[in-house]
Amino acid sequence: MSGPAQRKTTVGVDVGGVMVGGGGPIVVQSMTNTDTADIDATVRQVAALARAGSEIVRITVDRDEAAAAVPHIRDRLMVRGVNVPLVGDFHYIGHKLLSDHPACAEALAKYRINPGNVGFKDKRDKQFSQMIEIANRYDKPVRIGVNWGSLDQELLTVLMDENAGRTEPWSAAHVQREAIIRSAILSAERAEELGMGRDKIILSTKVSDVQQLISVYQELAVRCDYALHLGLTEAGMGSKGIVASSAALGILLQQGIGDTIRISLTPEPDGDRTLEVKVAQELLQTMGFRQFVPVVAACPGCGRTTSTTFQTLAKDIQDHLSTSMPEWREKYPGVEAMSVAVMGCIVNGPGESKHADIGISLPGTGETPSAPVFIEGQKVTTLKGADVADQFKRMVADYIENRFGAGRAKPAAE
Repeated sequence: MSGPAQRKTTVGVDVGGVMVGGGGPIVVQSMTNTDTADIDATVRQVAALARAGSEIVRITVDRDEAAAAVPHIRDRLMVRGVNVPLVGDFHYIGHKLLSDHPACAEALAKYRINPGNVGFKDKRDKQFSQMIEIANRYDKPVRIGVNWGSLDQELLTVLMDENAGRTEPWSAAHVQREAIIRSAILSAERAEELGMGRDKIILSTKVSDVQQLISVYQELAVRCDYALHLGLTEAGMGSKGIVASSAALGILLQQGIGDTIRISLTPEPDGDRTLEVKVAQELLQTMGFRQFVPVVAACPGCGRTTSTTFQTLAKDIQDHLSTSMPEWREKYPGVEAMSVAVMGCIVNGPGESKHADIGISLPGTGETPSAPVFIEGQKVTTLKGADVADQFKRMVADYIENRFGAGRAKPAAE
């Protein structure tokens, strides 16, 4: 069978107007790395992440100053026209911060709770319960997020003791996976006991090992129908983090598991935080789950293409499409489904260009210095001269206007 498995049916959760689960599109989200108490910096980064396509943004709420800043951040974003839902990331003292800062509790669209970091023994249940009760009071959903780096040690100890009594003991990795899954499900069940509806609960069970992550979510998906947040925690920096996250999440998504994803990348010093949003979008688009930006098929280059013309043009087109998409989404509905081909020689160039909505086949080494352009499978012109790149970009702009804009062909009257 070609294509992904049927999407697992989960209970939909409304996060500030964005539906997670319930058969809705797989949602892209991200997280700031600013000090939330720095209102200006956090507003800038949230706005940048939202502009890049993050549909939900999480911010750290770790102390009074951060909690006090949250409603101001929300208000400034609204003035800018940025209505992205904000999620509060709470650890250790979330119960206190939400109690002491009701404006923060009201401003957030969702609370993230880590059951391994809300206290120990009786205190754990009391503090967890307090956060759920506040969420119920303000009609907010929660993500119960279990991380293997901050796992409930008491539960893990109980499971290890149980395992020691088995005739055929599980491996240590199996015990740990069970502890992660059970912590999430037991916490969700406790939230329901406190009056929270299933349509207010999202679960995540994050680890930093690809194979472990796949196994944990496969089992979790079998044992519950809560909406699931996918992510490889501590994925790493650069290509390592991108490859690891894409490998793990790609397999799970192909199996029909997952309702929202975050690619957790360690940024380079002063790096672009929006990279994690772009990677998440590219993963979903590459696998055919969603369309975010027009697809650019570009030749990888070989000995036939010693000129860098096609490389420069491909980058120019890709960058132009990416930076223009926020405006184009509003002005040209449907433009994200467009495909563009920028090819580098006669071998595959004309064929690939014909398959795209609009494509150009640039000359390879030793070929005639001309570049045929194809629109919807038909050759429409041949570009020549030193400004081929600019000519083609103008043709792309005209094509977008004619197909998706005010100049698009109108259907004949019936």
